[in-house]
Parts: sequence; C-alpha cells; structure tokens
Amino acid sequence: MDDLSSCPFCSLSVPSRELERHANGHFEDEESAEDMELARRIAIAPPSPPLTMTNQLETDKLKEVNSHEVAEVDAARCDGRTSGDVEDEIFHLVSLQTISSFYKVEDGLMALLKGRLELEAEQSTCILCSYLDHFQSIESEDVGWGCGWRNIQMLSSHLLVERQEAKEGLFGGSGFVPDIVSLQRWLEIAWKRGFDEVGSEHFNHKIYGFSSWIGTTECAALFRSFGLRARIVDFGPKNLESLFLSVPGSRIDSQSMGARGKRNAVQIHGPMDRYLAKRRQISPEVGSSIGHTACSYIQADQISDSSNKDLGISSASSSKGQEVLTDWVWRYFSDKSFINNCFSRVSITRKAPLYFQHDGHSRTIVGIQVIHQPKGMQKYNLLVLDPAHRTATLERSLKRNAGWQKLIKRGVHTLKKPQYQLCYIDPGIAKGEELEQLKTMDTVYIEI
Repeated sequence: MDDLSSCPFCSLSVPSRELERHANGHFEDEESAEDMELARRIAIAPPSPPLTMTNQLETDKLKEVNSHEVAEVDAARCDGRTSGDVEDEIFHLVSLQTISSFYKVEDGLMALLKGRLELEAEQSTCILCSYLDHFQSIESEDVGWGCGWRNIQMLSSHLLVERQEAKEGLFGGSGFVPDIVSLQRWLEIAWKRGFDEVGSEHFNHKIYGFSSWIGTTECAALFRSFGLRARIVDFGPKNLESLFLSVPGSRIDSQSMGARGKRNAVQIHGPMDRYLAKRRQISPEVGSSIGHTACSYIQADQISDSSNKDLGISSASSSKGQEVLTDWVWRYFSDKSFINNCFSRVSITRKAPLYFQHDGHSRTIVGIQVIHQPKGMQKYNLLVLDPAHRTATLERSLKRNAGWQKLIKRGVHTLKKPQYQLCYIDPGIAKGEELEQLKTMDTVYIEI
C-alpha cells in the first residue's frame, strides 16, 4: 500500500506518489512549476517538534557530559597538555545534540510571504529565498542575547533543505537544526580545530553555558568548520576604514595585538565593536560586557542618530550611503544562475539567506523588493525576519494580509547605523588547503 503524505497546502492526506499532482491543483497554471518546487521544499523540510521548551532531560545530559569535558580541557591547559581528542568530542556531541524546538508554519512561511508579495507585483519586483524556518527568541531561554544563535538556526534550516552537500556534513549529518546549547558546543569545537583563533581568545575559549552575544565571525567560524564557504562583508564610512580588521594593516589590527598574536585587553561592547577602536561614547542600546552581553530589540525606524553623530556622520550622508548596502543585497540575490524563474515578478532564488548584523541586534535577510516609481526611480526594501518577532504573529499577519509589511520590510531610511556586517554562504564544500585558509577570518570592506 502506498504511504499517505500530508499536502503542504491543505489538511488532506494523499498517496505519496500523487502528492505533487494534488498540490499542483492549488496553484495557477502560469506559475505552477515554480510553486511546485517551493511546495516540494516545504514537504521535505526536516520534521519539527511543537513549540515547547528544549527537552530538559537531553539538555541536562549534554551539559553533564560537556561539564566533564570542559574541566578536562581546563586541567590540560594548566599543566601544558593537549586539549584532548576533538574527534571524541564530536562523536559525543553528534549523539547527544538536541533538535531545536520552533513554531512550524503549516503552509510554509516563505510560501505565505511569496503570496503577499505577488499582490504587489504590478508595481514591484521581488527575489525571495526558497525555504527557511523562522526561529524566535524564547523568554525562558534566550531573550536579550540569543539573536545571533537564532539567525544561525534560520540559515541552517535553509541549508539542510536546499543544499544536499551541506546536509550531509552539518552537525554530524543529523539532518536537523540543533538547539542553542548544542550550537555553542559546535562553536567551541570549531575553535579547538583552529577556526577563528582571535575570536576564541575574545571569549576566553568558552561559550558553552554562557549568555554571550555572538556576531558574524562566530557564525562564519561555525559554518566554516563544516567546510561551508561562509564569507563576511563589512559596510562602513570612509573615516572608519582604517579601524576595520578587514583592512590589512589597520590600526586596531596592529595596535591591539600582543607579541604572541593575542588581542590586548580592549573593552568590548558587542560584536561590531570588535572591529572598531574604543569609542568615547557607546550608544545606550549596546551597553554590555564580555561573557554576558545584551541584545536590544529595537525597531529600525526607532533607532536614534546619536551613534552617527558620535562618529561625525550626518544623517543625510548616512542614508545615502546605506543605498550601497541595498544595492549589494540586490546584486547578491539577483544572480540569475540561482533563480528558477527570473522573469517572474516574485522570483525564487536558491541563494542562502544573509546574516545581517549591526551593533545593537542581528536579523536574517531572506530577500529584497524593488518598487518601481515614477520617472524611473526605484525604491528598495530588504525583506527581513527578526528573531525578536513571534513566529505565530508573522504567520497570522501574512494570512490576514495585515501588518506584515511593518514586520518584514526594511527600507533604506530605516538603516541608520554607521556600520553593518553581512555573512553569506557560497555553494560547495571546502577541503584541504582551502579549508585551512578558512580558519583565518577575513572580510571584504565596502565604503558606505
């Protein structure tokens, strides 16, 4: 007897061999091929538990095992011995890691967003990622510090569905997105294997069990340790260019490194400040310290211009400069070799989402919209998913076609921070010498 499968667009169960034909009836004929592919990705997405707290028993078990490992590593460092067999740690982690709980959108969040953008198709052109699950911060687990981890989970949900080579290697081939506790252990293993040694020093080689705020470099180091080609792009004003570590010979690069190549003591207020010399005044929404940092969830249009003024940047020039960022994002997503139907008003791309960081928060860019205005003018909107938003609220607003624009769209005028970072993941798996090169964090600097 043929197995029954649930149609991603209705509650009916149909034979697996007839699933695609059944789902096809839900679409208009002119877009059926593209939408069927999106439906396929939703159908094969990894299973997810209901929205509950992480399985406490498994979490406690993982913590107990890892606490012994951490103690052994600390003892080894004290007497000069090696840190132990990393392969054994990986073996234990693969068997003990826990799947992350999240709210599963039945119809697929990206499919719902595509439908709403199609209603605006007459006046706009959109490019949207093929698949992604939204991971929200949970009050009892990570509110106030976990946005970076949630963005990593969102990127992982895309990679596990869209890229077979990534699915085979990520998280020991588990096929699911691990919880934050497990991700912290994976990052520590990446550090032990030599990925981002400077970043490891920044956290004193430890992040497991801490409410530490992470940034793009930690995201890149984690994915690079699995052979994924994670890249970082810095966007900042010209007068700060020499302060960015992405620029060879920059002042902070040369002045803050000791004789052993270790970073000297510098007060760190957040992941973006790791790339900047100490400033006289830090914007209030960033105030935090190493080991337990705060991540402020502030709507982009509510952010003040104080941080810009501190750096001698006018609001007008900043707004104009941010167009460089949106232009870059458009070029990234509009690569025709990754788009299934580049002639559609709402095209689906196989490009990975973007980890989007500034000095107060981080989010995930899942696409971009260009609105065609009179006299040939164009207006760009980044399509952003925020870990601070509740997934159920996003789903409800999209289904009702009410309020979703305010939650997801981010125009140039909302980009008021003086500097930004993006992390993206190129296709393919690095091996050998290329993998060794990925252990050193490097970024591209773009003036805004």
